[in-house]
Parts: sequence; structure tokens; C-alpha cells
Amino acid sequence: MPKLYKLYYEQIIKCSLEDTWKFFSNPQNLQKITPEYINFRILSDNLPDEIYQGLIIEYKVSPLLGIDFFWVTEITAVENHRYFIDEQRFGPYKFWHHTHLFQKINNEATKIIDLVYYLPPYGLIGRLANSLLIDKKLKNIFNYRKKVISDLFLSE
Repeated sequence: MPKLYKLYYEQIIKCSLEDTWKFFSNPQNLQKITPEYINFRILSDNLPDEIYQGLIIEYKVSPLLGIDFFWVTEITAVENHRYFIDEQRFGPYKFWHHTHLFQKINNEATKIIDLVYYLPPYGLIGRLANSLLIDKKLKNIFNYRKKVISDLFLSE
């Protein structure tokens, strides 16, 4: 039985829930919070300003040695101003499920939670790659995001 790996990040930002939602639910903003070395490119044309359930988004990323990976995600659930979930349909992982949660702290602050469950491909080789490389890369990406979000929104 494969073991799912889990990442959990949270932070509180000085921004209203409405403005926080507006930023994070716009798929174009993902590039703003992704490290440049990932070479993240959105391939989908005519993306909306706000995600919706069923939205398919195509990307290319180059997280290792400049090797391109084609990645397709689907927004599988949305509850406005509360959460949305993206799931990989094609890409570098055997399984990827990312829940984005938003909780109003007060009129000027919001808690953001990222909860990711993932499974690398290739069984034992994938587990080894996760312990040596993938886990660290993902943590670096989410730590980078946390810093950029902090800079954008003045975290508490």
C-alpha cells in the first residue's frame, strides 16, 4: 500500500478575506508566488479571473535540471471565500491533492492554510527520491510562497 505524503502550511496575513480570496482564486497569480527556478509557465489560454469547479489548467514546470514536466490540474471543489481544491490530472506525481483554505480572523486579517497530499511515481524509487529530493524541493517552494505572500500582504 503506497504511503501518501503530507505538507501543511499556514500563515496569517493582514488582508481582508475578500481581497485574499480575490488574489488566490485568480489562477494568473500562481506564477507570482512560484520560485523563478521552477520555470513555471501557464499554457492555458483565456483563463478566468476567478477559478471555478471543473476548471482545467495546463502548465509546464522545470523543477529539476531544467527538465520540462507537463502538468494538468483540475479545480475539483470551490466554496467561495472558504476553500478550493486542485488535483493533478496529468503530471509529475502519481497523486496530488491540494486544498487551499481561507479563514477570516477579523476584517483586516485572514488565515491561509495549504494542505497537500501527494505520492511520487515509481514506487520504491519514488519514495527514495522523496526522501532525498522531492520533499525538500516542495518545502522550499512552499517556504518561498510563504515569504512572497508575507511580503505582498504583510503577514502577522
